[in-house]
Amino acid sequence: MKLCELIKDIPVTAMTADPETEIKGVRYDSRAVEPGDLFVAVEGLQSDGHKFIPMALSKGAAAILCQHAPEGEGPWVVTEDSRRALALVSAAWFGYPARRMTMVGVTGTNGKTTSTILIKHLLEDCLGAKVGLVGTISNWIGDVEYPTERTTPESYDLQELFYKMAEAGCTHAVMEVSSHALALDRVAGVRFAAGLFTNLTRDHLDFHKTMEDYAGAKALLFSRCDKAAINTGDPWAPFMMERAACPVLTYSARGEADLRAEDVTLAATGVSFTAVCGEERAPVKLGIPGAFTVENALTAMAAGRLLGVSLSDCAASLGRARGVKGRVEVVPTPEDFAIVIDYAHTPDALEKVLRAMREGCRGRLVALFGCGGDRDKTKRPIMGEIAAREADFCVVTSDNPRSEEPEAIIADILKGVPEGTAMKVIADRPSAIRWAIDNHLPGDVIVLAGKGHETYQEVCGVKRHMDEREIVAEHLPRNEEE
Repeated sequence: MKLCELIKDIPVTAMTADPETEIKGVRYDSRAVEPGDLFVAVEGLQSDGHKFIPMALSKGAAAILCQHAPEGEGPWVVTEDSRRALALVSAAWFGYPARRMTMVGVTGTNGKTTSTILIKHLLEDCLGAKVGLVGTISNWIGDVEYPTERTTPESYDLQELFYKMAEAGCTHAVMEVSSHALALDRVAGVRFAAGLFTNLTRDHLDFHKTMEDYAGAKALLFSRCDKAAINTGDPWAPFMMERAACPVLTYSARGEADLRAEDVTLAATGVSFTAVCGEERAPVKLGIPGAFTVENALTAMAAGRLLGVSLSDCAASLGRARGVKGRVEVVPTPEDFAIVIDYAHTPDALEKVLRAMREGCRGRLVALFGCGGDRDKTKRPIMGEIAAREADFCVVTSDNPRSEEPEAIIADILKGVPEGTAMKVIADRPSAIRWAIDNHLPGDVIVLAGKGHETYQEVCGVKRHMDEREIVAEHLPRNEEE
């Protein structure tokens, strides 16, 4: 592909490179550059790609796309924002694959993963579509699962994934659109047929600094979609609606909305409710416990309605849906107590899952949790206070300490735990899980919060294998033998 074809969508402020240069590949990592490639120098959060321009040239880069032209003649293409340019150039390189599919984006703090998986199921079930998915737990191309490291990949990798989806015959793509992806232009140039907002609670303030900045990043989705659905049960809904540049379908699990839930019944095994949209009514039953499941189900139904699926078909499809790994996931245990694994790693998510598990709990509600290292420290005492308030017993342990000392993180958590709270502190998470199992009482529900689908723990900057399902399964037989 010629350089002029790659850069036709970006504003060029200066150029010394020959526009007719044949480009053999696009790279944003100088270590991967091969002769004939276009190297895009991006100012990153940890390092500046402009520093690696000499390396890219020494490896045979045919041209450099950058924000700041280095000394020398060339071959440069200078633009105002090379991060955004990377997204647009990547889309051009792969032939604009997102345009070949119906794109659905879901943004919000909590509920994105479950909602996107439910939407994928609904579109496959009701439309017979082949659906790709970009998510926190994994990426999917139809029925094939691929691992993922972050919610929304870098723009080049995202466009490559879209290309693989389109080439595999996917007619639709559903993705979790993170605030980072929106703020950092990873989805620049992608037009969504439907964009959905779940909720906004405290998270990622180490990056966004304020809740208004965080909300503003989320709201960017609604300036690049054809239709939107917004959960008006969330306090930030008016903020999102003011910034939506398209028709909006409102939905809510409580109160009036275009799509709403009535006659809600919550049980330990799932939820049921009546979905109401205009004059239509349809019974919904979903085998995932928790009040938030009603909101997630409505998010999926809202997506279906925006894409032309009838309310009754949406409802029937959800009745055939299964749960999501690491989201209110029930782990098999002896009959006298229960263990639930959930990804809850924010104050709001922890509060919601504990309140949800209170329903049907015959004994104590036990919260085993920690907080991630190198992340927003202000939420640590808040989560400590929530766990102490909502649970009958707390086991305070580690999440992903990363580069921080586990004991220091726990000390921050304990600042929010009132004196006299029934609790146990065990820094080593596997040991904490085993202790909770050994000291359970009949009827207890033990919530392992924070890790969810993850099968690793990052300690001292090193990721090591740790799957809570395995820890539980390996420990329970020993108890039974004893």
